[in-house]
Amino acid sequence: MLFKQLLDKESSTLTYLIADLTTKEAVFIDPVNTQLELYLELLKAYTLTLKYSLETHVHADHITASGLLRQKLGAKTAVSSLCGAISADIQIQDDDIFEFGQAEKIKVLTTPGHTPGSISFLWRDRVFTGDSLLIDGCGRTDFQAGNVEQQYDSITQKLFTLPDETIVYPGHDYKGRWISNIIQERTTNSRLAGKSKQQFIEIMSNLSLAKPKLIDMAVPANRYCGVDEELAPQAAES
Repeated sequence: MLFKQLLDKESSTLTYLIADLTTKEAVFIDPVNTQLELYLELLKAYTLTLKYSLETHVHADHITASGLLRQKLGAKTAVSSLCGAISADIQIQDDDIFEFGQAEKIKVLTTPGHTPGSISFLWRDRVFTGDSLLIDGCGRTDFQAGNVEQQYDSITQKLFTLPDETIVYPGHDYKGRWISNIIQERTTNSRLAGKSKQQFIEIMSNLSLAKPKLIDMAVPANRYCGVDEELAPQAAES
């Protein structure tokens, strides 16, 4: 197998490439449009065929590369059915399974809160949490119909019930960190460890974060998988 964790420095987005080197089938999770050439070079270098571009949610801080990868390579785009991404090839539901390679399976875990359509992906001993769970943090809930109570339940009742040793790969990190695991986040995460739901609500309600710089551009674009609205139907049919 091939596994790569890639960083877009501008948005601090972490993208993941998973590939079966026997069958040459590959999957991207949360690709960023400004990194398209890097993705194409990686796929070419390992002679990979991209099967899926999976999104953890409709992003507000960058534009996805999934639509461009579909146009160039024919890969299927997949976004939660609750995200309003109408041009995605696959409208993801809870417990969906994405199969690739000889016997590889990526399982969908719905983890709403950051947005109604936020999901995580479980592959082998690794969970890709998008903005639902970050290293010593979690995604904000003050825009895109976020729900702080849902966020708490998604993390504590779903993600924190995974085996302790499950590796956590977040969708972002702003301090140069790359990896965590479930027991570390459950016991040390400063927003969640030992916190009641009410305490969590108070923390999240007082973050006073600035509006994401690209939100007005990124959210509408990502509902069309990062390509122009006029081109999205054509891309979806190709």
